[in-house]
Amino acid sequence: MAARKTGIRGLGSVATAALTLSVAGTMASLLAHRRAVEALTRMHTEVLRRLDALEEQHRQAARRADLLEYQRDHRQLLLAAMEDQDLLPVLDTYQGDVPPQVQKQYLFANVLYVHALNGYRIGLLSRGELRGHIRMLFQSPTARAYWEATRPHRASLRDDTDEAEIGRMTDELLLELDEADTDEWWVVGDSTDD
Repeated sequence: MAARKTGIRGLGSVATAALTLSVAGTMASLLAHRRAVEALTRMHTEVLRRLDALEEQHRQAARRADLLEYQRDHRQLLLAAMEDQDLLPVLDTYQGDVPPQVQKQYLFANVLYVHALNGYRIGLLSRGELRGHIRMLFQSPTARAYWEATRPHRASLRDDTDEAEIGRMTDELLLELDEADTDEWWVVGDSTDD
């Protein structure tokens, strides 16, 4: 019987060792599986983040395209009114009697101003470059008269819009130009806020 017990004990030790190795292997396999799942989860999260970023870029590109199309339409409508004397009175929203020739000049000043504004909106002009365009445009007395005549129009803009913000910047720049002690208008209101 002693031999039998030794054999069983020996078998028990081998079985225990085999079971231990099996459990250790299973644990290692589970750990490897867990790491793989965590890596896939991180990759999945990163892919979703990148997809969200691409969707946002697509939305912004679509908005810029819509803005450009809208601006094209706006310019075409203004040009049509400038060319046809019968359409011009439709756009006469100025206070007082403004002759048709002056209305056309105001519309052209508006086209130039909005052109610069949209260049800024779509990222072609920095804020400093926009100020430069505005500074140059408003050297013209006619452009200044247009700006003054359209002051009531800008009063209806929401304060948090690009157009309202740039309108305030333009008002400040014109005030700086009026108060400047120099004839070198191109340096007045020069800003480093590109």
